[in-house]
Amino acid sequence: MISVNDFKTGLTIEVDGDLFTVVDFQHVKPGKGAAFVRSKLKNLRNGNTVERTFRAGENVSRAHIENRQMQYLYASGKEHTFMDTESFDQINLEDKQIKWELNFLKENMNINIMSYQGEILGINLPNSVELKVIETEPGIKGNTAQGATKNAKVETGLNVQVPLFINEGDVLLIDTREGQYISRA
Repeated sequence: MISVNDFKTGLTIEVDGDLFTVVDFQHVKPGKGAAFVRSKLKNLRNGNTVERTFRAGENVSRAHIENRQMQYLYASGKEHTFMDTESFDQINLEDKQIKWELNFLKENMNINIMSYQGEILGINLPNSVELKVIETEPGIKGNTAQGATKNAKVETGLNVQVPLFINEGDVLLIDTREGQYISRA
């Protein structure tokens, strides 16, 4: 058990049988009445974000999430195969379980699989990945005002807004949290 007074961003808790990670929290001490903790929690099973208020000092169960290093092998239809880098065990995840993450996954990429008591919750990507541009319009010199961008399609199928100087074949550093261009790799 952990007190809500000890909340930290990224902490994983179990509330009413569901698993949540703390996205944001705020301790509130009103002039009248008891103190409370207002929190924003992300459900690890379905990805929904909820706001929840706890009384100060209330206890919740802490959930211990296991992270295993795995390698993405291949896609077969709607299933994606991952291999444990230590035991060589293989698991399959469906498209719907890793919908957002598929925008950044390349074959032979190492990632972390999150699980709770044997139930696979999803995958943790690195904060940024290197992806090659496969399709973009040529940038026309002199056609800029300031900070002009164009659309580029990378090897995983993700469309990203990039500066005009990016060409096909360039390798880009892409932020996996927002899906945005960071820089050339």
